[in-house]
Amino acid sequence: MQKTTLGRGGPVVSRVGLGLMGMSGIYGQADDQESIATIRAAVDAGITLLDTGDFYGMGHNELLLRDALRRGIPRDSVFIQVKFGGQRDPSGAFVGHDASPAMVKSSLAYTLTRLGTDYVDLYQPARLDPRVPIEDTVGAVAEMIAAGYVRYLGLSEMGVDTIRRAHAVHPVAALQIEYSLMSRGIEARILPALRELGIGVTAYGILSRGLLSSGTARLAAGDPRARFPRFQPRTTRGIWSCSPRSRRSRTPRA
Repeated sequence: MQKTTLGRGGPVVSRVGLGLMGMSGIYGQADDQESIATIRAAVDAGITLLDTGDFYGMGHNELLLRDALRRGIPRDSVFIQVKFGGQRDPSGAFVGHDASPAMVKSSLAYTLTRLGTDYVDLYQPARLDPRVPIEDTVGAVAEMIAAGYVRYLGLSEMGVDTIRRAHAVHPVAALQIEYSLMSRGIEARILPALRELGIGVTAYGILSRGLLSSGTARLAAGDPRARFPRFQPRTTRGIWSCSPRSRRSRTPRA
């Protein structure tokens, strides 16, 4: 497995990471034992970067990762990055976002307990909280870094101005954001700014949330992706009609 650094002089991680979100019901039912086996297989293959969030399954995702790590995977052999701030009600519905300093520290305390570890490698607000200056959120994470509970600061889904303000308070190791052949918006302003500041990227949705790998054929009933514009028939017809595979399927056979 190839290795890379997150940002200029940042931590060394596997170039390919494993996102755990889908293991906690976001895209439909998932099997815990299958998920644990997947995590272990990924680590055996040399993947060290594991991405989770405290609101994935309302803590279920972190507990799942804890169970996988307890089965013979040394804590220092993996790089765990955690998103926080998403607020959900008992039904699972998202009801807001909170990235206040108090919530930074409280969320981290619960995360450390669920993961069964005494530190998180990278901690990042999942979204910008419009009610809280990014300087306040980052300042609280910086306090947790100074206290040894967090190793690196990350950001997720944020624009250039916010990234610069955050980086001025404490160095940002990486930005997590969607990036694929179908989602290239970050190339205009965000990627140049990250290169300038020496910030890495942990890209998610690199197959456009499955559209570039399987289209809509495998979406389960109730999968929220069915509501995404990219998965609507008018969109997918255009994609697959232009694909080399589709063109080959229409080629007359001798």
